[in-house]
Amino acid sequence: MQDQLADYLHFLRVERGLVTNSIKSYQQDLTEFATYLMTQKLTSFKLVDRYVVLNYLQVLDEQGKARNTIIHAVSSLRKFFQYLAQMQAIDSDPMLKIDTPKRAQHLPQVLSAHEVERLLAVPKLDTTLGLRDRALLEVMYATGLRVSETINVKLDDLHLDLGLIQTIGKGDKERIIPIGDVAIDFVEQYLKTARPKLVSPKRRNTYLFLNNHGGQLTRQGVWKNLKAQVKAAGIEKDVTPHTLRHSFATHILENGADLRVVQELLGHADISTTQIYTHITKKRLAEVYNKYHPRA
Repeated sequence: MQDQLADYLHFLRVERGLVTNSIKSYQQDLTEFATYLMTQKLTSFKLVDRYVVLNYLQVLDEQGKARNTIIHAVSSLRKFFQYLAQMQAIDSDPMLKIDTPKRAQHLPQVLSAHEVERLLAVPKLDTTLGLRDRALLEVMYATGLRVSETINVKLDDLHLDLGLIQTIGKGDKERIIPIGDVAIDFVEQYLKTARPKLVSPKRRNTYLFLNNHGGQLTRQGVWKNLKAQVKAAGIEKDVTPHTLRHSFATHILENGADLRVVQELLGHADISTTQIYTHITKKRLAEVYNKYHPRA
């Protein structure tokens, strides 16, 4: 089974061209399933039928796994067994009669415009890392870039004279995103005064955002810094780097942007993914109404 898993992950990397994070996600789901099979004394994927899969999903549910986690597991298993069937490594596909559970609707956390301003004001502009962090936060809020996209922005991806940033998103899809004047101003300040102090003389680094050792800033570094910045801003919400992306989408929708435009800016393949933000704006409208209308 381990060999077949390894072959499938290689297929995802080479044939389908998936990014590392997506491959790791599939690997985790399938490794957990293989571990379950071993506990049931099933030593081959040929022995897996519909009832084995249903029992496994029930175990996940009893373990308190989130609905969306189980849905992701079903998706991973469905694609894996399709692959095994194409390779003629199994006699029949056990996932053909397995329905995908309905996705739980959890509205993402969003910061208000005032909370965003408080967060952006935290980094100290008279320090090298403070100016870097302000530029990074401004870029994320101005463009809606994912944290992985932000840390992978290179100097050649900046077209500040045109007000644009180039990025490679999920599925290696390239998109070009407008960036506002305020964010451009902070990026230019960072490039002029802060980044030269971070560049290591021993190696040339083409990434926009660097750590204090001159290397590429990491996802973990952004998360760690943001946690401290949120605390310093006195914001009690559960804020992650993705919260800035959610806030970006929600705020431009609230100010009249077209849903299709937001879809393009976020790099969503399916507009149904973008539509979650219309639910957020409706919820916020209801909250404002209930708070301020005298008859509410």
